[in-house]
Amino acid sequence: MTMPQGTIFDIKRFAIHDGPGIRTTVFLKGCPLRCSWCHNPEGQNPDPEPAMPVVAVPDSSERSPDEIVGRVLEVEDVVKELESDILFFDESGGGVTFSGGEPFAQPEFLDALLDACRTRKLHTCLDTSGYAPAELFALFRDRVDLYLYDLKLMDDAEHQKYTGVSNRSILDNLRTLDELQRKVVVRFLVIPGLTDTEDNISATLGFLASLRNLRDVSLLPYHRIAAEKYRRLRRKNEMEGLSPPSDEVMKSLRTRFESCGMKVTIGA
Repeated sequence: MTMPQGTIFDIKRFAIHDGPGIRTTVFLKGCPLRCSWCHNPEGQNPDPEPAMPVVAVPDSSERSPDEIVGRVLEVEDVVKELESDILFFDESGGGVTFSGGEPFAQPEFLDALLDACRTRKLHTCLDTSGYAPAELFALFRDRVDLYLYDLKLMDDAEHQKYTGVSNRSILDNLRTLDELQRKVVVRFLVIPGLTDTEDNISATLGFLASLRNLRDVSLLPYHRIAAEKYRRLRRKNEMEGLSPPSDEVMKSLRTRFESCGMKVTIGA
């Protein structure tokens, strides 16, 4: 039986912010969302694509040849890289995180990767927007040890405006995970003027309060790290010039979420 291939754009080893312990994060390419603030724009398109090199050739009038972002791998290729880190996983309580892009955009590849991790008893974490049909989501929901689940904008019209898709399936899938008592950390990206408005914060807290079991929230401050990525991909950065939220704003939001019974971390 031929194992499915998939396209990734990075494998980050010794990651400490993508779930518990020391982890290896596999970034799958392709995403149905087009978030205006996307910090991994190289993960949007499903296929390998050209990008300007990180370092240009000095003292040359000629443009340096483009690099290709993304590579097609067999499942076993990925597994070999994961196996080299098993000692670190065991000692730290870590494991493997699948991120993107959106991992659900490559369901067959994700399915095979999860099976390979399960065979090797590796802790798995899925960093997801939650945007997937309920039927597809159901295939994976009991086979992931921990979900890092993005919440962005609660108003559906606003969500469509800034991400390109409706949030209905995202909210429904999160409700299902909560009902099944799966382990979930909600990641709330704090973007000044967009997600940190009073209306959105109030609606987000109201939605979280309606869930029976979910209490872990990570507040992620917007940052400018992706600016260089947009330049290399020759794409417009919709958030150019936007400043990250202040420490005071983040601490205030933390207090507010905690007052609603949430266990909150910042920036993890």
